[in-house]
Amino acid sequence: MKVYSLAVILAPTSGPSATLIQASELSSFSFYQKGSVGEFMSFFTKTVAERTPQGGRQSVQENNYTAHVYNRGGAEQLAAVIITDHEYPVRPAFSLLSKLLDDFTSKVPQTSFANPSTISFQEIHTYLQKYQDPRHADNIMRVQQELDETKIVLHKTIESVLQRGEKLDNLVERSTALSAQSKMFYKTAKKQNSCCTVM
Repeated sequence: MKVYSLAVILAPTSGPSATLIQASELSSFSFYQKGSVGEFMSFFTKTVAERTPQGGRQSVQENNYTAHVYNRGGAEQLAAVIITDHEYPVRPAFSLLSKLLDDFTSKVPQTSFANPSTISFQEIHTYLQKYQDPRHADNIMRVQQELDETKIVLHKTIESVLQRGEKLDNLVERSTALSAQSKMFYKTAKKQNSCCTVM
């Protein structure tokens, strides 16, 4: 699971979109690929943001990448886009996009949208790093992982109890057999002792 790119886009209903802020994590690509991959990410981000209706969410797959888009619309006309691999779960992706837009609109004034180069929003890098592992960022996934781990421990505990139970059953059978043998020995010994008397 990997997040490659995270962006906030100004997506008006008419006219071209503009990238307000974007962060990328391209360390898995070689030096020679980073430039072209970065350009592809920027193009892919703008394209899917422009083609997502206001108030809509969608996921678009292209080759090895999936772009999750949330076009909030409204007065700000903002959209957020995250580009991930195919394994990245959908719920944490859209959760991140909602948090990112909320945080962006609360910290960046709408008047600065006209000049994106003046926008300073370093939190996008924090989000990019934090959401590389969705289990740490998404509470529901974290709880699910803890439940899975607990189930594994319970299964192991139940198996060990069953093994102990089997061992106990064997001991009970052995003691029952030993008890029957001791009764037989007592009866045989009594018979043997009754025929002989000591004077």
